[in-house]
Amino acid sequence: MTARKIMAACAALAAIGGVAVTASPAAAEATVHGCAYPRVCFYLTEARWDANSPNAAYQDADYNQTLGPNSKGADVVYNSRNDDTVLLRIGSTNNAICLNPNGAVDNDASVSVTAIRIRSTPAKCSGIFETWPSS
Repeated sequence: MTARKIMAACAALAAIGGVAVTASPAAAEATVHGCAYPRVCFYLTEARWDANSPNAAYQDADYNQTLGPNSKGADVVYNSRNDDTVLLRIGSTNNAICLNPNGAVDNDASVSVTAIRIRSTPAKCSGIFETWPSS
């Protein structure tokens, strides 16, 4: 994916168990890959990411949201928010991928994202993986 190479040049790249997380410089209210601020956008395929065409977007913060058919199992998720972190629940487990502001995650087929929680605090993830909150 060309975009991943560009973003990797701008920030740290971590790869753990089929998940690659990247961060890009904050772009005040810019649209990145078709994802307008302040949304978290889901791309079911890398082709949709490359085409700047998200399948779904979320922007409500501070509660757990189950993903619908246009976002569940997305290959790529991008967080366009400048100050909020995002938790992405993995399947029905208590495990979540944490996505920093202006960051993206590229999942492989072994990772199925099923829910989202946009968090107004903390402003940075403590690690790539965190515990999914019960409420």
